[in-house]
Amino acid sequence: MNQMTLPSNIQLIERGWLSANTVLLTDTHSAVAVDTGYCSHIQQTLALIDSALAGRSLNRIVNTHLHSDHCGANAALQLRYGCDILIPPGEANAVAAWDEEALTYLPTGQECPQFSFTGLVNPGDQLRMGDTDWAALAAPGHDPNSLIFYCAEHRLLISADALWENGFGVVFPELDGIHAFDAVASTLDVIEALKVDIVLPGHGAAFSDVNSALLRARARLDGFVQNPIKHRWHAVKVLCMFWLMAQHRVSCEAALNHLSATRYIVQVSAQLGGTAQQVVQQALNEMVFKKQLSQTQTHYLLT
Repeated sequence: MNQMTLPSNIQLIERGWLSANTVLLTDTHSAVAVDTGYCSHIQQTLALIDSALAGRSLNRIVNTHLHSDHCGANAALQLRYGCDILIPPGEANAVAAWDEEALTYLPTGQECPQFSFTGLVNPGDQLRMGDTDWAALAAPGHDPNSLIFYCAEHRLLISADALWENGFGVVFPELDGIHAFDAVASTLDVIEALKVDIVLPGHGAAFSDVNSALLRARARLDGFVQNPIKHRWHAVKVLCMFWLMAQHRVSCEAALNHLSATRYIVQVSAQLGGTAQQVVQQALNEMVFKKQLSQTQTHYLLT
């Protein structure tokens, strides 16, 4: 296999910033989708997957973890295709009770339509997806229950938010005062020990220079370990950016009211020594200054 050529039955459906990527693995008649994107993109997700299926049936969804941007179309896809949904075992009780606090939808101020699961994927399990065997590996850090999937035959890794080409996802347990930077480091060690030619990340394009990505991730992690306040500010900006992009257009007052009532932001603001409204206003000001918001978003935030 060429270093950046995927097998013909494996597709990376790369999404924008709000929705996680979907990896679609097919065989002659059926398919498996790994992760499904955010709920505001449901119609786009349905159209993309329907086109990629090329007449096949979607028989299974497998979630790496249950952050809202990875499972927001689970319910809609299950309704359309009648597919099974497999999730990590640590999320089972929260999904069964639909506990939006435990699932982090309330603490992040995000949304996810309720779905039900039909099975579990445990660390150490072997899954047959798209006529290929994949090993499920624990990948705590960004999320304590997250999984990654490794295919030894093709030296492929579905890395979710454990490793991107330029970093990794916010370490959410740290926002609850749970030390998890060591877990991030351990997960990076697990990835380094694998023989990987291509990484299919949760966000961004596929990449092949795994060693360089690991170096960048470790440098980023070291910066957070040395200065946890840097990670807290990063988390606030990510939460603000995510919500603003989901709204498309919103007044400054509405943004401040919503974001300053978001539990993770309230907690982090207390750790930073300010009120939630002060912290959100500073985060928005910095994002506008650094042109991290679109002209439309900037216009509405400055009016």
